[in-house]
Amino acid sequence: MSGTAANPNAIALHQKLRDVPHKPGVYVIRDRFAKIIYVGKARDLRRRLSNYFTPSSRNRVDLKTRALIDSAADYEWHLVKSDAEAVLFEGRLIKEWRPKYNISFRDDKRFLLVRVQLSDPIPRFELTRLRREDGARYFGPFANAGALRTSLQAIRKQFGLRSCRPLEPTERDFKHCLDHVIKNCSAPCVARISREDYRSRVGQACEVLEGKSREMTALLEEEMERAAEKLDFEKAASIRNLLKDLRETSKPMRRFTRKSLPNSINPQGDVEELQEALGMDRLPRSMECFDISNISDNHIVASMVRFRDGVPERESYRRYRITTTKGQNDFASMAEVIRRRYRRLLLEAAKASPELSESQESPADALERKSRLHKRESPLPDLVIVDGGKGQLGMACRELQALGLHNQPVIGLAKEFEEIYRPGESVPVRLDKDSGALKLLQRIRDEAHRVANGYNELLLRRRISESALDEIQGVSEARKKSLLARFGSITRLRKSTIDDLADTPGISITLAATILEHLNKKQSQG
Repeated sequence: MSGTAANPNAIALHQKLRDVPHKPGVYVIRDRFAKIIYVGKARDLRRRLSNYFTPSSRNRVDLKTRALIDSAADYEWHLVKSDAEAVLFEGRLIKEWRPKYNISFRDDKRFLLVRVQLSDPIPRFELTRLRREDGARYFGPFANAGALRTSLQAIRKQFGLRSCRPLEPTERDFKHCLDHVIKNCSAPCVARISREDYRSRVGQACEVLEGKSREMTALLEEEMERAAEKLDFEKAASIRNLLKDLRETSKPMRRFTRKSLPNSINPQGDVEELQEALGMDRLPRSMECFDISNISDNHIVASMVRFRDGVPERESYRRYRITTTKGQNDFASMAEVIRRRYRRLLLEAAKASPELSESQESPADALERKSRLHKRESPLPDLVIVDGGKGQLGMACRELQALGLHNQPVIGLAKEFEEIYRPGESVPVRLDKDSGALKLLQRIRDEAHRVANGYNELLLRRRISESALDEIQGVSEARKKSLLARFGSITRLRKSTIDDLADTPGISITLAATILEHLNKKQSQG
């Protein structure tokens, strides 16, 4: 199979290579939901991306890379100034978005930082991997740990800065320290230098780390030239290497924050864009999305996921077993889960505040007023989203109105064309595929789908593992799974006929008779 046949977007992805420069940078590959699935770096972006998106590349790569190529729907690139910056940028992106095809950088290791707490009595420079909000000054991160350690040691020696650990070293610490003997420390602990002068040296060292001062490098260059004139090439080479490390450490480096990351996901901005797209009176800060999952007529579940300010609020997720709906009826199943969710919220609110049930207001208005009065957020969401089109939306609206929630904002998101259906409007809304509002809806819908499917699989595995079918010879795990997927429970299996069982793939007439005989015998013994 060619790369073009495996991925419908292959031609477009290949043509896009014309715009990619032969320069170093970081590239990001996305799937059809605009989700980042891989982050990489390259000294030559076009050459590296050509390895993925030329038509013949798919047949020359391993299985993992082939799967990545087949999943790719788009890619983008970001130029950097150096390899070190590329390493930092790549690592920051992978830690931030945890792409499924990346392995490196997915642990908790971080690049080194230099920390100095200027409010300490005698400040010192130390290495750390975690930036805290503690009022200290931080420099970095630094991609080359070896160059940083060498440079920091040289800076300490150049400015006579202490490396001991006590917060405020005393004369007792001085007696056990040799740094002042080898002239690596100016010994502020015993007043060999005033604390004002010491702090001045700390400030000069900070300027070196920031790349704002060239005095130290100028002195080292002069020392290197003198060593070379004296034919002391070993010392000159050592200083040359130190200069290289120092320049790499003090080189200005971009700090990659969440705002600078190359990702279209901007939760707060997406929420604001969604409010505008739907013409809502208030910002949909809290949103609840519902999805139905079924693998048989008798095995149906639902999920509810809640997003706050555009990000998941996982502690509020809910999972439901559909109990009153018979058969694979997504409309009725959606009605049941909407009814159960918001009836429970209203009952809990009425139990906490009995006066709500006596109010002449609608339940939603009474809850809103009560929440404002006590400066609390209403338990009702700002927006309800159902996975589906007109049918699912209609059932959700009917249940909400029956509960008195007439003004509850609700929409349906139909997956095939990503159309948004709204109550009372026959024509759906279609948002631009690159809009943050649509991507936000897709994220919450996909999360609801993931939770529902996961719950369905969990219940099925539990039923399979606890099944009475385990005792019947000839019923394999695959056959057991097929039977439970079709009939849902041992009780329904027992009530079925031999012909019904034999209609299940992999079940013969003889095996069907054996199954019924065993189950009925088991029941009579029980």
